[in-house]
Amino acid sequence: MRKLFGMTLLLFMSAVAYANPIDFDKAFKKCAQIEKQIKKTAFPKQTFNISDFGAKANTPDVPCHEAINQAILQCSLSGGGTVLVPKGVYYTGPITLKSNVNFHLEEGATLKFLTDQSLYFPAVITRWEGIDCYNARPLIYAYGESNIAITGKGIIDGQGSKETWWPMCGAAKYGWKEGMIAQRNGGRERLLMYGETSTPIYKRIMTPEDGLRPQLINLYSCNTILIEDVTLLNSPFWVIHPLFCENLIVRGVNIFNRGPNGDGCDPESSKNVLIENCTFDTGDDCIAIKSGRNADGRKWNTPSENIIVRNCQMKNGHGGVVIGSEISGGYRNLFVENCRMDSPDLDRVIRIKTSTCRGGVIENVFVRNVTVGQCREAVLRINLQYENREKCQRGFEPLVRNVHLKNITCDKSKLGVLIIGLDDDKHVYNVSVEDSRFNNVTKDGNEIKGAKDVTFRNLYINEKLVK
Repeated sequence: MRKLFGMTLLLFMSAVAYANPIDFDKAFKKCAQIEKQIKKTAFPKQTFNISDFGAKANTPDVPCHEAINQAILQCSLSGGGTVLVPKGVYYTGPITLKSNVNFHLEEGATLKFLTDQSLYFPAVITRWEGIDCYNARPLIYAYGESNIAITGKGIIDGQGSKETWWPMCGAAKYGWKEGMIAQRNGGRERLLMYGETSTPIYKRIMTPEDGLRPQLINLYSCNTILIEDVTLLNSPFWVIHPLFCENLIVRGVNIFNRGPNGDGCDPESSKNVLIENCTFDTGDDCIAIKSGRNADGRKWNTPSENIIVRNCQMKNGHGGVVIGSEISGGYRNLFVENCRMDSPDLDRVIRIKTSTCRGGVIENVFVRNVTVGQCREAVLRINLQYENREKCQRGFEPLVRNVHLKNITCDKSKLGVLIIGLDDDKHVYNVSVEDSRFNNVTKDGNEIKGAKDVTFRNLYINEKLVK
């Protein structure tokens, strides 16, 4: 039945993509069908308080991750339930989630993760910028678990800053100084080489000296997940990184992370995802959908698909909702609606980025009812020449098709639509913007190169109808 639905959805997308005009109501009915597929978490009504396992508040010299992990393990082994973090400030090292556990921070509870790198090694299997490896243990991690949640009105603080994790990016503006550990001193290049040479994953073991910062939350090959209501602050790297996951809801989450590579939520090779009622204020993309980088993405050939974003607010960020750049496994079926985006430091609203290193087929993007105060560059940017100086095996031509925007308003930007295709017009096609108004556009309208079948219907830029 599920396979039949997938075939029906694919046929529908092909049909709707070429309709004139696009039937958004019909598209979002299919979105509703996808949402119904998403499995919901459910937990037994028993509670395990971390205080009962020895966790103590306000003791920075006595980290409590062993007590927290013991409570999580005992909860899971007892059939599941809620692990409660009560009011107070708790200093901790890495936390590992287990199946059937709702990790709940009550209002007034704060987890502060210690920044001693040694706590996050030995390394665990993960991905770093789309490349498979063993790297520093994410601050909150799960592998192969199901029915898991992180909930509550509490705060999870990664304590990233210019004094702790962030200088490892190698940029002076984030605190790096000569002699400090930094990813650019060899760690990142070594990992990229592993990917390009198809080095076996078990040999890709990164060390503290490589400077590859961990994610705040990394859920690897997990199913049926809820992240709800928590506030996530100051991640060393990406904030929420679901990898090879299915059935994920991120709801009512507040993310503030101005650090380097500070993406808010990056579903990678993940399926059936709902992100709603969230606030993003980030040092990089607010939401960035991924599916692996170059050879590693093509090896697994697992696209991200069926992702819904609605009722979210985006402030700072390189992009509001982004697909790429690590998108070699492809992407299909994105639905964005009823979002508000506004910041002089928000670069783009909808962004698609890939290259002939990445390749990948990106298709079926539907965006409606988005209000933008201002963004720095463009409302829609599609770029098939992202990071063209990258050292990689080339010749993997990307394809972007069926991208449709409706009822988008923007009060200030440099451009409306910016498309940078390849040297022909075969790799970006069937793009439309309709019933939209972009005002105070400082350059004259749109810039489109290397694309075909780009249609504007009732689009006004600076009060002038675009034909």
